Amino acid sequence: MGSPDEVRHERLAELRRRMAAIPARGAASTTRAPLSRESREESLPVPSALGELLPDGGLVRGSVVEYWGASSLLAGLLAAVTGAGGHVAVVGLPRLGLLAAVEMGADLARLAVIPDPGSDPLEVASILLDGLDLVVLGMGGREVPPARARVLAARARGKGATLVVAGGRWSGSVLRIDTRIAGYGGLGRGCGRLRTMRLDVRVRGRSTPQRTGVLDLTPRDGRIEWVAAQSDSFVPKVVEARHAAS
Repeated sequence: MGSPDEVRHERLAELRRRMAAIPARGAASTTRAPLSRESREESLPVPSALGELLPDGGLVRGSVVEYWGASSLLAGLLAAVTGAGGHVAVVGLPRLGLLAAVEMGADLARLAVIPDPGSDPLEVASILLDGLDLVVLGMGGREVPPARARVLAARARGKGATLVVAGGRWSGSVLRIDTRIAGYGGLGRGCGRLRTMRLDVRVRGRSTPQRTGVLDLTPRDGRIEWVAAQSDSFVPKVVEARHAAS
């Protein structure tokens, strides 16, 4: 086994080789012409209930989004993008529920998962931005250094890819999404089948007023999906903060 630097460089080289083999965007990334301004400003799809809260109705290509809170809404993002034919990578989020994403309509053939990106997850995310539509990067509460943030933001813009930084402090993001689990529906007095989860969602754009909403994750037509909450849909059982991670 070589030195830590040699191992790191080999891992990054292997990642680049794998990215070059990805169809569609990845295969053509080295010869793709620079994106026009109109192309960069197109939005990636999101669950429709979330889209109603976002300034552009989706995640703008070439942007960096800061995300905090429930990973279940991240699973909805994976489902929306891959279900529409996009390619996505998830980096540094080993506990993200892929089964839930599938139940929301995700296409796992269009999803790459790197649960342990090693000592430099930002470098891994930078490589992935070259060939994919969406990269979700888990930072575990760490702050991204401003110099690295500027480099990654410029790379996302140049490649027309969207970077979602989950649980990481990022200065200069164009959008921040905060979620908090408000409760569950379907449970009786300590028993019953869990049918609905409710999220309080707050969206803040760089140049737009803050928007808030309430979303329910609920079964519909053989799958589960996020919908705008109805006031009489259930009486939520409020959960304590330590249980609100997913």
